Amino acid sequence: MTNSKIAKAQLGTDGPEVGVQGLGCMGMSFAYGPADAEEARATLERALELGVTLYDTADAYGAGENEKFLSPFFTAHRDEVVIATKFALSIPPGEPTKRVIRNDAPYIRQAVEASLERLGVDVIDLYYMHRRDVKVPIEETVGVMAELVREGKIKHLGLSEVTGGELRAAQGVHPIAAVQSEWSLFSRDIESGVVPAARELGVALVPYSPLGRGFLTGSFANAEQDLTAGDFRRQQPRFTGDNAAANGALLEPVRAVADAHGVSLGQVALAWAQQRADVHGLTVVPIPGTTKRARVEENTAATRIVLSDAELDLLEPIAGKVAGDRYADMTFTSAGRE
Repeated sequence: MTNSKIAKAQLGTDGPEVGVQGLGCMGMSFAYGPADAEEARATLERALELGVTLYDTADAYGAGENEKFLSPFFTAHRDEVVIATKFALSIPPGEPTKRVIRNDAPYIRQAVEASLERLGVDVIDLYYMHRRDVKVPIEETVGVMAELVREGKIKHLGLSEVTGGELRAAQGVHPIAAVQSEWSLFSRDIESGVVPAARELGVALVPYSPLGRGFLTGSFANAEQDLTAGDFRRQQPRFTGDNAAANGALLEPVRAVADAHGVSLGQVALAWAQQRADVHGLTVVPIPGTTKRARVEENTAATRIVLSDAELDLLEPIAGKVAGDRYADMTFTSAGRE
């Protein structure tokens, strides 16, 4: 068992310093079926021991339950962790499974107060707009977020699933520390517009689902057959039916590189994501999600794996061959608006 701490990186030009890999906490109480709460709590502690300091959640994960679950850990380690949470996915009264995107000022103010209370903290370190409501000018939304900074309720601003143009417009209102978007061997649409804009503006990229929601690890082959009924991935086109079979075949070059290094498929996928920083010339802090200590140890070890140019070339064609979109409805993603 290694106890080596991971390297550090800064989010944005004036954002917080964090471990070069963060931890996605959604699955600890939402989306991926049942989780062992005690093991999840131990995983949070182990991640911190290994130098993981950026912990990612959202008010929409379990209708606030994920924030509540994380609160004891955050309050116990308040000066050691960077808390990232999000707003924008409103739950209509009486419709607990539905989400409505809202970026208006009254909702943002209501959302931040609710998150502060659930998290049990006085200030949120990194506050993301989770999804973009195109009916509200992004300058207006970021303006409200900037007011929350001045009021001491949040420290730094983040955006999720925005286009390159939207990022530039937002940066004109207030510095953006990080953009969070799906980015992996299977999902590279942000490289056309978002990544160049982030590099130009000095904004960090925080890839979510860098392990392709687990598919890149080989842990499941078909979501409908291998995952529990409540698992969110059963609704995603690329993990079911013929798409799943076609995409499973795309793991062969990942497996070849993993065998050459004596590491797991997931570690290769994470090493690839970490090396996007050098390839594109910007800060990249992936946030793989897990509920297990062993996986955190495996994931953080991937920050020390360096893939050769030949190996990167071998992995390069994968994304272009992936069958199926990453969501059944892509309209609320940056790719749906680029």
